[in-house]
Amino acid sequence: MIVFTVGAMAREVIQPAVAVLGAAVVLLLFGVTTPEQAFSGFSNEAPIIVASLLVLARAVDISGVLAPVVSALFGRAAGTHRLLARLLVPVTASSGFLNNTTVVAMTVPTVIELSRRRGLRPSRFLIPVSYAAVLGGVMTTIGTSTNLTVSGLLSRQGLPPLTLFEITPVGVPVALAGLAAIILLAPRLLPSRGEERPAWSEGGRDFTVTMRVVDGGPLDSVSVEDGGLRRLHGVFLVEIERDEAQVIAPVAPTERLRGADRLTFVGRVDDIVDLQRMRGLASTESTQLERLGGGSHSFYEVVVGDSELSGRTLREVGFRARYNAAVLAIHRQGQRLEAKLGDVRLHMGDTLLVLADADFRNRWRESREFLLIAPLSGIAPTRQRNAAQVAIIALGFVALTGLGVVTLLQGALLVPLLLIVTRTLTIAEARRAIDVNLIVLIAASFGLGAAVEASGLGQAAAGALLTVLAPFGVMAALAAVYVATVALTELISNNAAAVLIFPVALATAAGLGVDPRPFVMVVLFGASLAFLTPVGYQTNLMVYGLGNYRFLDFTRLGAPVTIAAGIMVLLLVPLFFPLRPM
Repeated sequence: MIVFTVGAMAREVIQPAVAVLGAAVVLLLFGVTTPEQAFSGFSNEAPIIVASLLVLARAVDISGVLAPVVSALFGRAAGTHRLLARLLVPVTASSGFLNNTTVVAMTVPTVIELSRRRGLRPSRFLIPVSYAAVLGGVMTTIGTSTNLTVSGLLSRQGLPPLTLFEITPVGVPVALAGLAAIILLAPRLLPSRGEERPAWSEGGRDFTVTMRVVDGGPLDSVSVEDGGLRRLHGVFLVEIERDEAQVIAPVAPTERLRGADRLTFVGRVDDIVDLQRMRGLASTESTQLERLGGGSHSFYEVVVGDSELSGRTLREVGFRARYNAAVLAIHRQGQRLEAKLGDVRLHMGDTLLVLADADFRNRWRESREFLLIAPLSGIAPTRQRNAAQVAIIALGFVALTGLGVVTLLQGALLVPLLLIVTRTLTIAEARRAIDVNLIVLIAASFGLGAAVEASGLGQAAAGALLTVLAPFGVMAALAAVYVATVALTELISNNAAAVLIFPVALATAAGLGVDPRPFVMVVLFGASLAFLTPVGYQTNLMVYGLGNYRFLDFTRLGAPVTIAAGIMVLLLVPLFFPLRPM
């Protein structure tokens, strides 16, 4: 069943969640597992924690809390190698002290937005972010739950538990070697996959939108080039209107922006939507947006019909009050609109980019006012007024769980509750933030792992490997324990792999008459460093669908990272944890 499941996922025959859940059900029907074992993942805390962190990630994204940080990391670095280096080093460092799932959940949305804005594919960055978080987790004992599990297993055997930085002398070089492999090889091995969004060109179906430079914001007194407005993907800066008297067109790259400047852009609808979230810019219709009030809002394309809208301006119609919606941009075939949005006289057939509540389409789709109402993907403009409370909730979660005041599960359950109570997110927004396929995939993988354990396959595979390599000496046995742990981790959860191999490691050390601690260390590293498959680690699962990846994309980059990390582990563990005779 494992061979069939991995094969089906690798060939993209069926969805990963269906493949893993189907395998768990089949093994239950054949009596390999009990119902409790097969569906243990659905009562496990891991899927619940991931679901809660996805809600936190959506709040972080909507509020724009991390946007300045990730934007600074992207900077103006040229080339994918340099971008990866700037991004991954802080992710790795923070993951040494924070839960790596939290780090990935909060970082990924902003990475997706910025990479798209720069005309890059998110698939170039998301697997590296996941791998960097995994590497950071082996730098300290609190980096991953697996490290804490191994420390608990040592205490249970009457051996000294791990100290906070005991694994750091090995973990830091391992992380650096893995990062070097990722930065060097990811641009060559990872696919450029996803939605194709060609660069802006004349004559396309382009919208006209006006944005305002925020006084004292990150674009105030910055040149067009340095502000990143020169080469916006899919959007072209047409002109700058300053003090309602001076119009600058064409716009030179060296032109310095000023607070309250009105910038006119032309671009495709998806990129105009993204532009609404750019730091330092605000829609000239921001007053209208604020009057929409709180709650969940979505983007729509609206085509003006043969109604009283035709021939009148948005201001004359009182569009915002009448439809409870704000117009952000207008498209008119073959024309670039010069007037302010509120002063444009609408024509039948004009397409409006509208931000409105979730019921807008239901209210107006049968009306003669509009010929068509089409919902668009995209997240509404950032609600920066919520940034402070999101930051407090996120930092509180990290601090309380890191200090052990509350468990990770308790903290994760408290986060969405606080976000909803404080009206940072609506219940509908929180619900939409949860990827059901991802949660099912994580939960179902526990059933598959339980089958590996219950059937004896895990111990049989590890025992066979040890039988082959142990006669070649202590180092060969150490390598065998490490390889067995890595292989098992890719099939079941990392904690389960550590628990299964731990007694094998102790027995092997005892049989060879050496200190068991080096063998325990390779179990710890082997169980945490999972790069070969998306099911090896839950952060890999989190980026699987977001990057539009295929199963083997993880193996393509994961294999050299696994080799680099493995070599460092096997070189450094005997150095810092000597194989002394007992």
